[in-house]
Amino acid sequence: MPQEQRGVSLDGQGKPLWLSLELTYRCPLKCSWCNNPLDFDDYGSRELSTEEWKQVLREARELGALQLGFTGGEPLLRDDLEELVEYADSIGFYTNLITSGIGLTEERLIALKAAGLKHVQLSVQAIKAEITDALVGARAHALKMEAARLIKKHGFPMVLNMPVFKQNIAMIPEMIEWAADLGIEYIEFANIQYYNWALMNRDELMPTLEQVREAERVVNEWRGKLGKTMTIYFVIPDYYEGRPKACMNGWGAIHLTLAPDGVAMPCQEARVIPGLEFISVREKPLTWLWHESPLFRKYRGLDWLPEPCSSCDEKEKDFGGCRCQALLLTGDANNTDPACSRSPHHHVIEDAVAVTTKSLRFHKPLVKRSANAVSTDFMEY
Repeated sequence: MPQEQRGVSLDGQGKPLWLSLELTYRCPLKCSWCNNPLDFDDYGSRELSTEEWKQVLREARELGALQLGFTGGEPLLRDDLEELVEYADSIGFYTNLITSGIGLTEERLIALKAAGLKHVQLSVQAIKAEITDALVGARAHALKMEAARLIKKHGFPMVLNMPVFKQNIAMIPEMIEWAADLGIEYIEFANIQYYNWALMNRDELMPTLEQVREAERVVNEWRGKLGKTMTIYFVIPDYYEGRPKACMNGWGAIHLTLAPDGVAMPCQEARVIPGLEFISVREKPLTWLWHESPLFRKYRGLDWLPEPCSSCDEKEKDFGGCRCQALLLTGDANNTDPACSRSPHHHVIEDAVAVTTKSLRFHKPLVKRSANAVSTDFMEY
């Protein structure tokens, strides 16, 4: 996904520069911070066919999309992934595979490279098997390590993505050292955003400010050691920044997500917002969905901003922050993102942060991503 950095704004000139295809929500892992919907299991029978995805790709190129991420769930669970990569490459996309590494055999990696795959982003949670496997709810560590080795063996540019939370934040130096030894060019340490599964587990996952600052110090130290041999991104959680992130560089500005059932969204979380109409490419052309649909026009630009955002001198940097976070934490997607210290709802962020500093008598078990882990009542935001 596009790097979100405060103060950086990309002007897509009305084009969806980044296309994210969530080919499936199926996944062999049970990560407690997954950004898939809580009702992910309901989408299996509604996935777009190969030909429907190809039609999406054609329409997206006509719109001007350039960067393409195949994601999920786990995109390797789609048998037609190689065919889709080949087609996307043939019509001019720069293709990225965003994967857990589970199912990425050498044979399949060779086939993907032959099909035109240009780039791989691999998620790794730790460099110790017992920690990785406990976090993802499966025996996955050895497979991830082998996937990383194969990606480098076959010459792919690679981003190693380590989602950061309380359970692994102290392991950042070990991860950097391991990645440097393997010759990985990019690492993204992304303090997770609290939506869907991560929000359910926030009290157990969120690190303290002290842990975040120490991790940032360590990252800067390693940047000095490694110089230009490795690029290290460290995404600070907006809970601690006092200002919201420019979510997707603005609603409907440069980013277009397609869910497994073909519903077009400004971001992968948008479906949590009630009262909006989510329309599939099976019903309307992609160009209409991007340019004309009420969904994409709802929060596009700056005219919709409430106070204090509308009179803020930083509104062209953060675009009012995240609509999904506003909804989930304040009950109204139209409110100022509570991550902003100027928001009248900022106290909900302060309350969440305060929990991280308390000595709890017991720790709740993490709710693992699974089909029956939550009731439908919980999903009524």
